[in-house]
Amino acid sequence: MKTIEGVVAAPQARIAIAIARFNNFINDSLLEGAIDALKRIGQVSDDNITVVWVPGAYELPLAVRALTDTNRYDAVVALGTVIRGGTAHFEFVAGECSSGLASVAMNSVVPVAFGVLTTESIEQAIERAGTKAGNKGAEAALTALEMINVLKAIKA
Repeated sequence: MKTIEGVVAAPQARIAIAIARFNNFINDSLLEGAIDALKRIGQVSDDNITVVWVPGAYELPLAVRALTDTNRYDAVVALGTVIRGGTAHFEFVAGECSSGLASVAMNSVVPVAFGVLTTESIEQAIERAGTKAGNKGAEAALTALEMINVLKAIKA
C-alpha cells in the first residue's frame, strides 16, 4: 500500500498571504500567527513571503485569484474576519468570500488555504486569533505548506 502524506517543512516555498484590512484588530493576529508558522515551522524565509492587503473579506477571492494566476507562488493563504452583526450582511460577505475562495482553489493548481474567521461575536474572533482556540492564521499557513508537499508527492 502506498500512502501519501505531506510534511509542513517547505524551506523553498514561495507563499503569498492575502489579508483583509477590515477587522484588522483581529486580522493582525492572524497574520502574525501565519508568518510565525511559515518561518518557524515551515522554515520559509522572509524573502519568500509576500503579504497583500485588500479592503475586506469580500475582496479576498479576486486578490487570491490574481496571485494564483501569476504562477509566482507555491501557495496562497487567505486571512480575514467576518463577524455577525444585526443584518444579513454577514451571510453575504461570509458566503461569497468562502465560495469565491473555493472556486479559486478548485480552478487553480496552486493550493489556497482558508484562514477566514466567520464568527458570531468579537469574543469568538479573538479566541480564534491566538487565545483559547489557537491561531487560525497559523493553521491556514501550515495547511498551505502541507498541501504544497502533498501535491509534489502526488506528481512524483
